Amino acid sequence: MSEKDRAVKIGDRRLSPESLMMSYGYDPALSEGAIKCPIFQTSTFVFKSAEEGKAFFEVAYGLRERKIDESLGLIYSRLNNPDLEILEDRLTLWDDAEAAAVFESGMGAISTTAYTFLRPGDRLLYSEPVYGGTQYLFNHILPEFGIETASFRATEPTARVEAIIEEAAADGKLRLIHLETPANPTNHLVDIEAVSRAAKAASSDDRKILVAVDNTFLGPVFQHPLKLGADLVIYSLTKYVGGHSDVIAGATLGSEELVARIKETRTFFGSMAGPWSGWLLMRSLETLKLRMTAQAESARIIADWLLEHPLVERVYYPGHLKEGDDDYEAYRRQCLSPGGMVSFDVVGGEKGAFHVLNHLRLVKLAVSLGGTESLAQHPASMTHSDIPPEDQRDMGITESMIRLSVGVEDPDDLIADLEQALAGLLSIDVPDSPGESG
Repeated sequence: MSEKDRAVKIGDRRLSPESLMMSYGYDPALSEGAIKCPIFQTSTFVFKSAEEGKAFFEVAYGLRERKIDESLGLIYSRLNNPDLEILEDRLTLWDDAEAAAVFESGMGAISTTAYTFLRPGDRLLYSEPVYGGTQYLFNHILPEFGIETASFRATEPTARVEAIIEEAAADGKLRLIHLETPANPTNHLVDIEAVSRAAKAASSDDRKILVAVDNTFLGPVFQHPLKLGADLVIYSLTKYVGGHSDVIAGATLGSEELVARIKETRTFFGSMAGPWSGWLLMRSLETLKLRMTAQAESARIIADWLLEHPLVERVYYPGHLKEGDDDYEAYRRQCLSPGGMVSFDVVGGEKGAFHVLNHLRLVKLAVSLGGTESLAQHPASMTHSDIPPEDQRDMGITESMIRLSVGVEDPDDLIADLEQALAGLLSIDVPDSPGESG
């Protein structure tokens, strides 16, 4: 039995990730018996000898192959740090990944991953809508470095997406496909398995097309892209994994070979997370499943209530998909839960949405998501405001849309807050026809 097997099994039983979050990768004997991993607030580490230092650098800079069971020794916190190493070990458990790399932000994970695998003349294909920062990176920054970008709507039928991938790969330029599913903020789904199959079919022996999935909305508990054929899974750890709105971080997970290349880029970009972020995230991982399960259950109650409200025009929630709906089959195969994100359109366009947002009392008006407190925001004018209005409409982002991240408050209290905020719409002038916003 390998060392990892001994750490994750009791007899023949493989322990669940939520159990392993308490201790996996950490030996209290190495830290004076502390039950929790200390914060290793240090920039550099002392070598036992010059020979040890030489050996560590040989591995770190790829001057020789790592020996069996040899790990990268502690050198400098830009390369490695105990808090990050233990955090990365634990993150791999949910997605059954070989390796993970942690960054100081979700955008750090996305940008470092992109610059690891893309070069001038390469092409990136991505689904829309995505997080606004991702959209800006892909549309404005990467092209300045000679990297072509193209996109497809998350609402496209799977057969059409497969054709788009085949067309984008025809000239040999396609190198990376980036998906965000469920899409932010519309909750539309992209079929990860179908995209991964199409990418594999369009790859050649010397030029593989990689598939990366931003799994922030459902992961790592409710969706596992690597098991569906994706090569990489990306997180804004700020959101559900962090879960307390007090840390900014990100991660990319995948095979040892791919993550090693990402970590090499990270070393020289300097985009790794610090020990404090690592410690905070280890704390949060211990309650991740409890929080996400509670948030998902409350979101279900609230989404069902919104669906029946006369002042709500539409609810965007995967849990309402029915057999025959466009996203139903993808949802059934790749999602373990609808998650805790609900978007909805109210009557009155932007004016109506702003009125509701301005009158919420328990729910906080703020961007971000996945925290213990419920947050609401207006995607069209906030997180996705750099997208032209006509493109927003094509993506399904309306002026009347509110994105709600459901926290761990009592769902009946959240409904009471939403009820009083929505009731105020009756006192304002709204457009004569539903959906018009002037």
